[in-house]
Amino acid sequence: MILHSVDWVFIIGFFILSLAIGLAVSRRAGKNASEFFLSGRNMPWWLLGVSMVATTFSSDTPNLVTDIVRQNGVSGNWVWWAFLLTGMLTVFVYAKLWRRSKVMTDLGFYELRYSGKAAAFLRGFRALYLGVFFNVLIMAAVSLAMIKIGGVMLKLTPVETLLIASTITVAYSALGGLRGVLITDFFQFGIAMAGAVAAAIVAVRLPQVGGLKALLTSDALATKLNLLPDFSDTGALLTLFILPLAVQWWSVWYPGAEPGGGGYIAQRMLSAKSEKHATGATLLFNATHYALRPWPWIVVALCSLLVFPDLESLRAAFPHIDPGVIRHDLAYPAMLTFLPRGLLGLVVASLMAAFMSTISTHLNWGSSYVVNDFYKRFINPGADERSQVLVGRISTVVLMVLAGLLALLLSNALQAFNILLQIGAGTGLLFILRWFWWRINPVSEITAMGVSFVIAIYFQFIHPLTGLPAIATPVQLVTGVSLTTISWILVTLLTKPSDKHTLRSFYSLVRPGGPGWKKVLEEAEKDGEPVDADGEGWDVPAGIVCMALGCLAVYSALFATGNFIYGKILLGAVLASVALISTYLLTKAWKKLRLLN
Repeated sequence: MILHSVDWVFIIGFFILSLAIGLAVSRRAGKNASEFFLSGRNMPWWLLGVSMVATTFSSDTPNLVTDIVRQNGVSGNWVWWAFLLTGMLTVFVYAKLWRRSKVMTDLGFYELRYSGKAAAFLRGFRALYLGVFFNVLIMAAVSLAMIKIGGVMLKLTPVETLLIASTITVAYSALGGLRGVLITDFFQFGIAMAGAVAAAIVAVRLPQVGGLKALLTSDALATKLNLLPDFSDTGALLTLFILPLAVQWWSVWYPGAEPGGGGYIAQRMLSAKSEKHATGATLLFNATHYALRPWPWIVVALCSLLVFPDLESLRAAFPHIDPGVIRHDLAYPAMLTFLPRGLLGLVVASLMAAFMSTISTHLNWGSSYVVNDFYKRFINPGADERSQVLVGRISTVVLMVLAGLLALLLSNALQAFNILLQIGAGTGLLFILRWFWWRINPVSEITAMGVSFVIAIYFQFIHPLTGLPAIATPVQLVTGVSLTTISWILVTLLTKPSDKHTLRSFYSLVRPGGPGWKKVLEEAEKDGEPVDADGEGWDVPAGIVCMALGCLAVYSALFATGNFIYGKILLGAVLASVALISTYLLTKAWKKLRLLN
């Protein structure tokens, strides 16, 4: 593959634009920690929503989708499509609660909601556990995808790829803070989508594919095109459909789809102008993430099965790449080697954009934990604004170095995805209920985190060494969810709740409502300290109705697009109509939610 002058114009121009944005906002970002990590809490919904989408549009995402489609068909994507339920629950129930909390990071929630040394420990530990360990693992998976793209498309070594791709990302992230990340994300998302669509068009027109009709009628793809799993295949039905929809979406913590919101999604909600902007941003993200983006990647993945039908064909086509990292996810960058000049530069730039938007967000998010929830909270409580920004910039560089080193040890995107799911298995229900059940305490969270981590370590690393029969992934997930959930609920009931003054202060600020706070409100009333004086009702039931309508609208739009591509015009039109009707009903139901401007 040869990059021509016009290709380099796209690539270099993109790098210059990204760095220029970071430089342009660096002075404002460096004013204080609030500006560096939350952009002064004054961001509009559309910019925040696009930033969330750009962040989850990482360089490993098309590789992951390709891996799934090649092994399990289009219906295999239900393992992540199911997280739409989590996303919509966050939109209509939790977005406003996060905005009301006014914390600097979502980890600040711990000492707002809980009391005592356990709450402080939880905050500090999670700052390093999520901000460093977990965050580095996520960025390593993204970096691995970039390594494969660089190796296939540019014949770069892993180290060369990481040095080139990460240097500019670290530079504008460290200079511009969250504001620089948000503005850059806006442009990066447009470039990334244009590149993904262009790649799909070129893939369909390849001689080995022969056009869209030939693709969809190919015998080799007969079992890969279904949008729902084969209901006669009990194993696939359970793994790919029932388990994600029945268990996974509410029980598993996964970055970008945290039950109850969290991580960089919470960071965006906290930086919004108001509750309405926080809710609108999260809704835009979920609609775009699930309904708009998947199909270009899916089309390329299907085409790859005709061009590179197995791993052996990939090894033969790319003998210079380490055979240890050649997995099905390599098929996506492999398909991009057929791009013509000019378009090649655009797509390479789009993949760089996908990589940089994700990494920049994780760098800023991770460093916000390190600074606010560890350095300032435990190391230097009197740190001034300048010191906090400096530590944030240093930690940005360190996180990228650690992620790059770990990326060299991973082999494929699906491997990292499964590890992350298992580590978070069983914690999701706690994150959903902690806003609405006063009894949950910091020991509950420590228990959930510890048990899920130990179980994940056992299944992923210890069990394979025991010589015992292999345990299927669905069994591992259900086991992890069950044991973790039982453990933290028992611990919750056997340990003391947080201090009553902390609980009352939290309720007064956030006003979550619901029967789970009835005892706290009654005791406060008896003590002459009522905390529900405004008499607000509980609008979570209305939020759940909005969640259901939102899911129906997005799923209908997703599958309407798929059926139009498949040439099933009538079914596509019916689903599109359902999407429009659901959207209309959603706008009516949304008005029943109490959101502050």
